[in-house]
Amino acid sequence: MKTKEEKFNFWFSAFLLTGMVLIAVYSFIYEAGKPEARVLMQAIAGGAAVMGVTNTVLSANGSIWTFLFGLLDVVCCSIVYFDSGIMGTFALHVLYFLPMQFIGFWQWRKRGAGDRVVDTDGEVREAKVRARRFTGKQWAMVAGAFIVGTAIAFAILYGIDLAQFKAGRIAELDKAKILLDSALVVLNILGQVLLSLAFTEQWYLWILVNIVSILLWTNRLISPDATGYTAVMLVKYVFYFLNSLNGLRIWLKLSSSHQIPEKRGCC
Repeated sequence: MKTKEEKFNFWFSAFLLTGMVLIAVYSFIYEAGKPEARVLMQAIAGGAAVMGVTNTVLSANGSIWTFLFGLLDVVCCSIVYFDSGIMGTFALHVLYFLPMQFIGFWQWRKRGAGDRVVDTDGEVREAKVRARRFTGKQWAMVAGAFIVGTAIAFAILYGIDLAQFKAGRIAELDKAKILLDSALVVLNILGQVLLSLAFTEQWYLWILVNIVSILLWTNRLISPDATGYTAVMLVKYVFYFLNSLNGLRIWLKLSSSHQIPEKRGCC
């Protein structure tokens, strides 16, 4: 029998998934009717949004299946970021997030995710990952890595956009976009490492990632380079933000709880 918390998590997850599907479908129908519509890109962006929300919901609930939907999300998002000219995050998805889905799956399996366990009522169910917590020293290391990494990423991405601006490939040299993109790259790198290693503190970083992503896509929405699917990506990260708050709540409990291993011979 499900507890009140399990029921809340189920309905909250259902709300996020249903909402994202409805918004993606509505946006596709609305944009597809325009003469200048890019139907394929709109469909890919909608698919990325749905796969991404599914991925984050499963991650928040400690399910090993997060990495399957994470793989689908990475592929779709790579196409969207490339098309939007957000090259730092595009490179991040292709060179980092893609292989990290396999590494994360391997690490979570080592920490029990996907095993069958027997709960206190004697019911056999899929085990959630065994979460762990940071030390003060680890927090300091992450903070230092973020500051240094953002500075390096900004210098690199500024140089790339400056070259594109001089070549006439982009309409303006948007320093705000570059700074947000740089911070997003580093936060995503750190967050994915903590996710793969099952640290609860990943959710603090994902909250920051989602806030920065909301600012980034809002910036894109009001810029002259905005596309038909920009609004979908913005809504996606709003849902990500809501899920990251719930994920933090769930993982704080996961990191202090113990699961009962399944007995040998149990069906």
